[in-house]
Amino acid sequence: MNRRIYRPRSRVSSLIAVALLAVTLALPAAPAPTVDGIVADYVAARGGLAKIRAIKSLRQTGRAFAGQGREALVVRELKRPGRIRFEFTVQGVTAVFVCDGKHGWKVSPFDDDMQLKELPDDVTQDAIEQADIEGPLVDWKAKGHQVELVGREVVSGRDTYKLKLTLKTGGVRYEYIDVETHYEVRADSTRQVRGRDVQLETTFANHKKTGGVLFPRLVEVATVGRAQRLRVVVDKIEVNPSLSDARFEMPGPAKP
Repeated sequence: MNRRIYRPRSRVSSLIAVALLAVTLALPAAPAPTVDGIVADYVAARGGLAKIRAIKSLRQTGRAFAGQGREALVVRELKRPGRIRFEFTVQGVTAVFVCDGKHGWKVSPFDDDMQLKELPDDVTQDAIEQADIEGPLVDWKAKGHQVELVGREVVSGRDTYKLKLTLKTGGVRYEYIDVETHYEVRADSTRQVRGRDVQLETTFANHKKTGGVLFPRLVEVATVGRAQRLRVVVDKIEVNPSLSDARFEMPGPAKP
């Protein structure tokens, strides 16, 4: 007569759990993310290195909102190498800030000054950094920058890689790359404003492609410790528009 062997259910469950644990331990651990891997995924998500490098000039047109009904039209133009022009228009009055890659100048009627003036050296250096069409993470080694992975941080509900970017000039920024999409969602920086260091948090959202390259359509800039935020909605992006070098050159004295 065959006898049925009885094993308690709890013991069977324990055996299954042990077996699963053994299999799990036998699996190779997932490789830790590296800076090169994170940046490579970021570049690919933007459209790839070839398409990014193919951008020789760029024009972005949009609207800036600073609260309390204050709205301005903004136009930013970039051209290799290192040229940038920024126009800010409120109620028909336009301020212009320009850098040709070496020198900067401005006309700022909002400061009750209609005279053309050179930009201070620190502002000019900041403009040169902003004029990098590719962004500092693209070809960061060739540009002389340093990048290290600090860790992870949640930004606007998204898990991100936090990268410390030390520019060739010595400036330090923190870039936050979405773990899932590989989009840049925030950048932290310190800038000189009227001789004082100001910490800025810039967030990027509503990413879409133009000319095969990804750009954020919503940019918000906040000063750490202040509630006010500058919100920029990008309405139009033009890749490789025709931009004359003269748009970035400081006007000389009028000819007789």
